Amino acid sequence: MKNLAIFSVSAGAGHVRAAMAIKATAERDFPGLKAEHVDIMDLVPDLFRKLYADSYLKLVENHPTLWGYLYKKADREKVDSLLNKIRRAIERLNTRGFEAKLAELKPDYVICTHFLPAELLSRLRRDGNFAAPVWVGVTDFDVHAMWIHQHMTGYFAAGDEIAYRLADRGLERERIHVTGIPIMPAFSQKLDRTTCAKELGIDPNKFTAIMMSGGAGVGGIEVLAERLLKLPGDFQIIALAGKNQELLEKLQGLAADHPKKIYPQGFTTTIERMMTASDVAITKPGGLTTSECLAMGLPMIVVSPIPGQEERNADYLLENGAALKAYDGAALEFRMKRLLEDQGQLRQLRENARRIGRPEAAKRVLELVTREG
Repeated sequence: MKNLAIFSVSAGAGHVRAAMAIKATAERDFPGLKAEHVDIMDLVPDLFRKLYADSYLKLVENHPTLWGYLYKKADREKVDSLLNKIRRAIERLNTRGFEAKLAELKPDYVICTHFLPAELLSRLRRDGNFAAPVWVGVTDFDVHAMWIHQHMTGYFAAGDEIAYRLADRGLERERIHVTGIPIMPAFSQKLDRTTCAKELGIDPNKFTAIMMSGGAGVGGIEVLAERLLKLPGDFQIIALAGKNQELLEKLQGLAADHPKKIYPQGFTTTIERMMTASDVAITKPGGLTTSECLAMGLPMIVVSPIPGQEERNADYLLENGAALKAYDGAALEFRMKRLLEDQGQLRQLRENARRIGRPEAAKRVLELVTREG
């Protein structure tokens, strides 16, 4: 039995979801591998967690333009700059529990789905204090300086361009592998649309949009859904509120006013079944969400991506013809109306999404890790 440690950071959900996908795939397909997922934020002082993870989430949500500026500035910062030295010193002081956890787990392999554990392990390997192979999975369709660390065994890239750009940043090309972004095994299943639609109580023959988020400057899901419900045409909307009870109640109010047009949903663990019953996803372009949609062959209308990684993810989808982009509510109405009128465009978007989707990314990652060490 070999031990695999998967380290993530809960600054945004994507890094954790990628780690959980790798763990689930290991449990399903690799019986000789014992996988454990650790969120670094569970090992640090409360104050550091609030500054590192909670502040990031608030910044992205409330001040996206500022976040975009900081994202670009950090990407241009020199590795040995004073700012980076101070940042690394603060991180080391607050992540001492990480080394203790590493000693406890005694992993034969390590996979990092966030740059913080990769940075910590790079230093340990450089100093000869950790010998096991360490792999890094980049969880966006972008490359940022924070991800670039020497002394890693290898890197997993979302696509060919990302691999090329990683190499341009100084990583050895033979250590970079194009796998896609790891997603849950459920997204590789072959599901039946009619069955999934009936589970939701919706018409499998109607054009269906699944709404997964609103965005800064365009309004929340309930605002966008209300606009779309005014459009002519025979369509229905699955609107996800997640764990937001207030949002769910607003959507239920809309459903009462528009029977058999909008179907509110709370938190779900079977999003892949809802995607199967849908023709288009209206979503923010996070790396994990977009990878899940691509794996299902589900086209997207990406809504007001924040500057930084979401903007880069949106560019990748648009360049590959797998998504449309809406800057505001009016643009979303326009895109939706066009798709309702033009089945040919919808079909092409679907084919492009399926072409670049990588439903087996997590399995490919584990095959490389266990084969190459």
